[in-house]
Amino acid sequence: MIDKKLLAYLEGYLTPKRKDTFHKVLSQRTRHFTVVLEDIYQAHNASAVVRTCDIFGVQDIYAIENKYTNKVSRHVAKGSQKWLNIKRFQEDGNNTELCVNNLKKQGYKIIATTPHNDSCLLQDFDITQKSAFIFGVEAEGVSDFIKDNADGFLKIPMVGFTESLNISVAAAIILQEVTTKLRKSNIDWQLSEEEKEILYFDWVQKTIKNVTKIKEHYYQNQLK
Repeated sequence: MIDKKLLAYLEGYLTPKRKDTFHKVLSQRTRHFTVVLEDIYQAHNASAVVRTCDIFGVQDIYAIENKYTNKVSRHVAKGSQKWLNIKRFQEDGNNTELCVNNLKKQGYKIIATTPHNDSCLLQDFDITQKSAFIFGVEAEGVSDFIKDNADGFLKIPMVGFTESLNISVAAAIILQEVTTKLRKSNIDWQLSEEEKEILYFDWVQKTIKNVTKIKEHYYQNQLK
């Protein structure tokens, strides 16, 4: 539960413009699509994907860390990681399976991004399905487990000699395409009011310097 009195108190530290920006951004956030990074070890790639998710309004990122730790470069991400929910699967050697099961329980279709023979072309992708786009480790691509358990495969049309794109470029192309179509559709893609409220409360706290001390001061006054 959100302490609404505390929230109102903290809002006093924000400008009206800042609060308005938060509400505008929240109105464009979605969990209809999410992104999964499987064993991405190059920080600049992971960071660029994080930045892309923020830009196109994808709120959640799932990081599978079987072999490598998914690191975010502040220089590349430009602070975008602060506004997203990054969920890490790093506790077990079978993190990919744990992540996939978690996503399926939430109703996501597992979509492997790979030039697979059965891959759907990006322009033909069915945006009505709640989807998790899986991006695999550099050079090798998604794991065999993902390929064996995917609900579908997605590829970006290419007509040159090169057969693959950098992961961050691929993520940007895919998310730009699917989120643009999503916002033009009649699909209920926005966050619920409760989800918006939770994120707003989180963002308000993240944007205030020395927020911990300010909250302590608030609670001390409440006890008087």
